[in-house]
Amino acid sequence: MSFDPAQFFSLEGYEHASLFEGCQYPWEALERLEEYLKALKLGNIEIAISPSVHLVNPELISIGSGTVIEPGAYVQGPCFIGKNCIIRHGAYLRGNVITGDSCVIGHNTEIKHSILFNRAAAPHFNYVGDSILGNDCNLGAGVKCANFRLDHKPVSVRLLKDKILTRLRKLGAMVGDGAQVGCNCVINPGAILGKNSFCFPCTNVDGYVPENSRVKPAMKNIVE
Repeated sequence: MSFDPAQFFSLEGYEHASLFEGCQYPWEALERLEEYLKALKLGNIEIAISPSVHLVNPELISIGSGTVIEPGAYVQGPCFIGKNCIIRHGAYLRGNVITGDSCVIGHNTEIKHSILFNRAAAPHFNYVGDSILGNDCNLGAGVKCANFRLDHKPVSVRLLKDKILTRLRKLGAMVGDGAQVGCNCVINPGAILGKNSFCFPCTNVDGYVPENSRVKPAMKNIVE
């Protein structure tokens, strides 16, 4: 089985597909993210911004047409927000963030150093750190994508029988296209969710979840 990015994310129609060119593993795109943003011509804000929206380094922020940023949101550059997105009150974008089109970043959701594909949603009380959210995936309320090991060691990724050392001290989740994560799940550092997988609410998700699987609480990635 291949574990290149196309195994988890459709790159067709995604404005930032070049981020993934030549990547053997999807998290390699995160290693490129900062330099990729530096090479973009940022500062193109195509919408009206409420005075109560906090834009930090606006010259390093681009926002596509049709996007709505509600009062009280905090957006720090460098950041690229696509078209027709919704950034709700209390959202916190901490920099080095790319979203595709029609994404939702909700109230009290924090995003840092992450890539969102088209129509990805983190709509309620979510933490998304050093992670990738695929097309049409959804995080239920309170879902946390943890990105840092308690022992501070580099994050490793388990792919079937293989254990891959990434050398990254911070690495969150790779959530494949169409995956649905139930409320109050914790996705542990380096976890990978395949396309169209389902994680039931209050599940501790670890390792690799194959596509079209169902993960239930207290079953540590025992899938159906």
